Amino acid sequence: MKKFGLIGYPLGHSFSKNFFNEKFASENIDAQYVNFEIPAIEDFPKVVAMNPDLCGLNVTIPYKEKVISYLDRVDTVAAEIGAVNVIKFERIKGKLKLAGYNSDVIGFTRSIESLLEPHHKKALILGTGGSSKAINYGLKQLGLETLFVSRNRHNNQTITYEELTPEIMDEYKVIVNCTPVGMYPQADQCPNIPYECLTPRHLLYDLLYNPDTTLFMKKGSDQGAVVKNGLEMLLLQAFGSWEIWNQ
Repeated sequence: MKKFGLIGYPLGHSFSKNFFNEKFASENIDAQYVNFEIPAIEDFPKVVAMNPDLCGLNVTIPYKEKVISYLDRVDTVAAEIGAVNVIKFERIKGKLKLAGYNSDVIGFTRSIESLLEPHHKKALILGTGGSSKAINYGLKQLGLETLFVSRNRHNNQTITYEELTPEIMDEYKVIVNCTPVGMYPQADQCPNIPYECLTPRHLLYDLLYNPDTTLFMKKGSDQGAVVKNGLEMLLLQAFGSWEIWNQ
């Protein structure tokens, strides 16, 4: 039996395990998908050593960037993004090689593309973690200018939440939440942006999918903005993972 899995911490929110195990059962695939909740990335080699039947892994928060140093190679797109969410186990002449890929960018661009209008020229990316790097890459592929928003200013591509003026909110009509703020069980929280500046010409995309409608989305919808959660992106990136493992 082939084994696939997910590394991250914590993993209580994970969708992947049920998705893949249901896929394996319905398609009569002799495989299983297991969660590996590791409190530190230094535990990653132990997961690999103790599971010799592993064929592939997904990577989630907070290891999408940290795992790169443990891989034998990283494909061009993942290297450019600087984050990996898919690891393919390649066994060549008895030697194991770990290859890193990024299917987040595939899932995101396919999911948001149909919602983009001609006036959607610039996007705010909330958060600066591994997921935000894939989102930034995807938005630029789709022709949008981007600006990161974080609690602290990192460089001239980043501003703080306190610096979000009405003028900036008017200029940047697409806003993507790449933070865990608002995820179950803290569903009563939302990123600290000036929601009163939103209009029906704004598009709010939340990478979160639990709850279905986050407070970020609800506040946007109350202002007439178009909103979408990350469930379709999650499905599409999972399909992308499966393609990578089987190519």
